[in-house]
Amino acid sequence: MRLSVLDQSPIRAGCTPADALAETLALAELCDRIGYHRYWLAEHHSTGGLAGSAPEIMIGEVARRTRNLRVGSGGVMLSHYSSLKVAETFRVLEALYPGRIDCGIGRAPGSDGLTAQALAHGPGALGIEHFPAQIRDLQAWLAGEMPDDHPFRRVDAMPSGATIPEVWLLGSSDQSAAYAAYFGCAFSFAHFINARGGHMVMEAYRQHFSPSERLSEPVGSIGIFVICADTEEEALDLRWSRDLWLLRLHTGRTAPVPTVEEAKSYPYTERETAIIMHNRERTIAGSPEQVHREVAALAGTYGIDEVVVVTICDRFEARLRSYELLAQVFAEAPADAA
Repeated sequence: MRLSVLDQSPIRAGCTPADALAETLALAELCDRIGYHRYWLAEHHSTGGLAGSAPEIMIGEVARRTRNLRVGSGGVMLSHYSSLKVAETFRVLEALYPGRIDCGIGRAPGSDGLTAQALAHGPGALGIEHFPAQIRDLQAWLAGEMPDDHPFRRVDAMPSGATIPEVWLLGSSDQSAAYAAYFGCAFSFAHFINARGGHMVMEAYRQHFSPSERLSEPVGSIGIFVICADTEEEALDLRWSRDLWLLRLHTGRTAPVPTVEEAKSYPYTERETAIIMHNRERTIAGSPEQVHREVAALAGTYGIDEVVVVTICDRFEARLRSYELLAQVFAEAPADAA
């Protein structure tokens, strides 16, 4: 089983956004040392609890500080941007760190509606219906293979080079899976956003996959939320922080990740308790042995051999420890159990 990371650069209560970015770099350095495969940086805008608004900047800094990790976006919200500009950004990163860069792209806005409008402000902004064409153009510019009949065929994405980033489509529904299959891209399903029906989406992606010049067979992974601690009791305690944070996000209140103490003392209504219990369906929390068992079973359901792990809690030391314990338990597990 390959273990990878999706880092949303969470802002913990009492900390600043700058602290969150510094923690991203420290976590990446740890994960590089203990054997994680890739490290993806997320894109969110105008969100009080997440500091990662520009993954293309953080990718370069993470890659500079690490040696073994593949580093990329999880993902760039392509609908906000010019395909050429995204292609050139990732070509620069690939030139600096050849063979290590992933260009993960998403369809969702990564923001509220007003912020999405602000990001798209200006003449010539494309509607979401143009997203498939943006994927096509991004792939062509990254590979230097723009079709002869394309109006921008004489425009090159620079710098050119011998290698190109891996292209991944990220999503929590069948729409991005369909695009990934059609364009011959790798696909990562966001189980931590949508815990229902994902295995069917992944199977549909495999069944309808069209081989491309860069990918001859379907390649999939899933994004999962994990809290791993030395004991089950500690893990379930840490889970409270995300419970309240997600509840607030669900009800339009963007704020830093609360402490466990604040989350436990919050006066939950019956409806809010129901929301939390629903959200817990997409959370894996427990001791190393429990987490290993649940992650391996989930990967088996999806038929994949790579999980991209998101971990958010109120103490950075506990977050580091979670990734460390997860790496240890998978390294120690027999090959047929991982």
